[in-house]
Amino acid sequence: MKISGNSFCPCGSQKKYKHCCRIFHYGENPKSALELMKSRYSAFASNDSLYIIDTTHRDNSDFTQDTKAWQEDIHNFSKQSDFRKLEIFDFIDGEDEAYVTFKATIFQGGIDVTFIEKSKFLKVDNQWLYYSGEFMT
Repeated sequence: MKISGNSFCPCGSQKKYKHCCRIFHYGENPKSALELMKSRYSAFASNDSLYIIDTTHRDNSDFTQDTKAWQEDIHNFSKQSDFRKLEIFDFIDGEDEAYVTFKATIFQGGIDVTFIEKSKFLKVDNQWLYYSGEFMT
């Protein structure tokens, strides 16, 4: 889904997208793992597969050198999903390792596929990257 710069940001900040996550999608580095997590949610909502790929750690289980297939997988997921709400439950900040626990309210064709995840982020060469996620019950 294309998101207008004047729309509210999908991350739930109540800021306009152009003043929030879009600045990261256009090249600015998030200063914290929390900013990265929110901007990744917004990237899924706006179908920005390159941002998702660029902010994924090479040791993540989804990482692949076949970026064309990976982009297509992300595109299909984003296109089939209605990203309704992001809620942050916990943020454990660290110098080179951080954790964000969040709830992503998502529907696919009227089916609720909402999940809660504890994500691990690592800082590599002064850039936060998504390392892994553990689904919570």
